[in-house]
Parts: sequence; structure tokens; C-alpha cells
Amino acid sequence: MAQALSLARLALGQVSPNPAVGALIVNNDEIVGQGYTQPPGSDHAEIVALKQASERARGGVMYVTLEPCCHYGRTPPCTQAIIAAGIREVYLATLDANHLVSGRGKEELEEAGIKVHLGEHEAEARQINEGYLKFITEGTPFVTAKFAISLDGKIATRSGDSKWITSEAARKQAHQLRYINDAIMVGVNTVLIDDPRLTVRCNSKSGTVNKQPLRVIVDSNGHTPLTARLFAEPGRTLLALGRTLRPGEKAAFTRLGAEILELPSIDGRVDLRGLLKALGERGITSVLVEGGGILLGSLFDIGLADKVIAFIAPIIIGGKEARTAVAGRGVDNVVDSLRLDRVTVEGLGEDLMVCGYMAAKNRDSNS
Repeated sequence: MAQALSLARLALGQVSPNPAVGALIVNNDEIVGQGYTQPPGSDHAEIVALKQASERARGGVMYVTLEPCCHYGRTPPCTQAIIAAGIREVYLATLDANHLVSGRGKEELEEAGIKVHLGEHEAEARQINEGYLKFITEGTPFVTAKFAISLDGKIATRSGDSKWITSEAARKQAHQLRYINDAIMVGVNTVLIDDPRLTVRCNSKSGTVNKQPLRVIVDSNGHTPLTARLFAEPGRTLLALGRTLRPGEKAAFTRLGAEILELPSIDGRVDLRGLLKALGERGITSVLVEGGGILLGSLFDIGLADKVIAFIAPIIIGGKEARTAVAGRGVDNVVDSLRLDRVTVEGLGEDLMVCGYMAAKNRDSNS
């Protein structure tokens, strides 16, 4: 199953809105077939493994990181292919939360006489597909808040300089995060100050990059400049506005290839709940929010972040006017601070990467 999970990770960034799944088949203590999910409309992991195993699949054992589908979508049901191939035993890491499957795939295999084991490495399997699992149950994308800070919590100096706070190793990891997410979101001030490209500039784990995430600019008042570098980059850009553009403004952005999404304004800012709902309707399963502090602060204040990834560099910037990662309303008492669960800390060069999930009570209290 550990090998199947490694295969599943190779599919991340290429198969959304489908889940990233890995599968392998063992017969007589030999791996005879293995594979991972291919882009939408192509083979699922189980089918790739079965095709590779061919006749050697008969009487074998399959290890798969997510319950096989049992319905017709873009492709036929994987359960029927597993049964027809003569697999005698299947190990499932976790059930599929999709209401079209959700235990039915397991039952179908068992009804065909296949012995099914459930739950091996379940936590890892669910983490790989955390974006898919939220999207398929709630219809909105999984939101990761990501920022890079100095040891004293700054994202830039008082003059606005921010290149580079973290090391090359941390920046490479940040690009990998972009690669595995469907969209990158920033506030308009980040565009005005940093003029970022918001593209993936690294190789994927399975080869070279052949897709770019959707770039989402949250711009309450329509201040995004037509000269912003990101408009010249490959991939799509969505401009989420808190006001209605004049026809000439809309035409100018449309000529640059940007999609315009006009949303209600709440307290002078874009309705972020409405934005995430609209992204879900577009099939976006995961969003990496890269700042700035106003946007991140709003997400935390209203409980829309699911996960936090912070890169911490061993430097001191100082300055009371230096920019911090999270603005917003915040809390009045330390006891009310937002808390992370399942926290991990990893070294990346000379930096640290702290990763954790928003505690359920934080989200519930703001929903």
C-alpha cells in the first residue's frame, strides 16, 4: 500500500477534478502491474495496473488507495474490470466520499466473491485527496493558506522588499504546492506591490509541467493594472471583483484573456464565500492562497481556510511598519487564537516548513 500511495502522489496536479489514485497488483509475491490515475477521460489507476498485468492479474491481489468506482462517468466502472480480470483479493486504503460510490464499490467486489480489506494507510490516502474529498462532499475547494515569513513574523521590510525571505529549497517546495493545486489566489495589493507571475516553474514528480493552475486575483475595487505580468503568462486568469466594471474596462481585461467574475461586496470587500462557491462550480477542487495579509486575514476571520503552510526563515527583519502575513480583524484574547491540528514541522535547507489543519472549532465558530 505504501507503494500504491507513492504512485497516487504522481497523479497530483494532473487529474483534477478526479481523485489521485495509485494501484498495484501482486501475484506470487511479484508486482505484476501498477499505475496511477491518468488525466480526466483516460484510464483510472486500477485500469492502468490491470492492463500492465494482463493475464497475470488472475488470482492476484490488488492494492488501491481509494475505493474503485462502480458507476459510468467519463470511463466505465473499475469494479467490473477488477471482477472480470479475476482479482481474488483487494486492499482499499479508504472509501470514496462520492455519493455515487461511498461503499458501493466495496460491496460490489464482495458480492462477486472478492475478499476486501479496508483501512490500511487510510490517513495518508485521505491526505493525498483532501482537496477532492472536500470538493465532492461540499462542492467548494479545499483552501490552503500559504505564506513565507521571517523569524519575527514579517513577509516584507518596511520598504516593501520581500526577495527573498526563504531559501531556494523552500521556494522550490512552494512551486510544488502550486503544481498540485487547481488555483492560486492572491489579493490585488500583492499584484500591485510584487507584480508576480503566479506560475509553476518546476518539474512535476512525474515529468515536466504541462498545465498551469488558474490564477485568481481578489480585487474589490478593480485596481488590477492591465500591465500586470501575470496576464502575459501561460494559463488562465480570473479577476474576482467587488464592483461592476464599465464596458470599456471589461473589454480591456477580456482582450488580455482574463475571465471577469463580478461578486457582491461585503464591508467593501469581495464576498469570499461566493467566490469559493463560484470556483467549485468551475470544477476547482483546491486553492492555494498566497496572500497578502488582508486576504489571508479575511479568510481566517470568517473561517474559510482548511490548511496552513508557513515557511519560516531564520532571519530578523524588524520594524513596526514591516508587513505581516495575516492582517484582518484577528482575536482580542490569546485564548481565542485560531489553533492548528495535526501539525508537522520539516526542515527545508535552513528554513522550516510548518504545516497544520485548522481545528474544526475554528471553522465552525466562523461559519
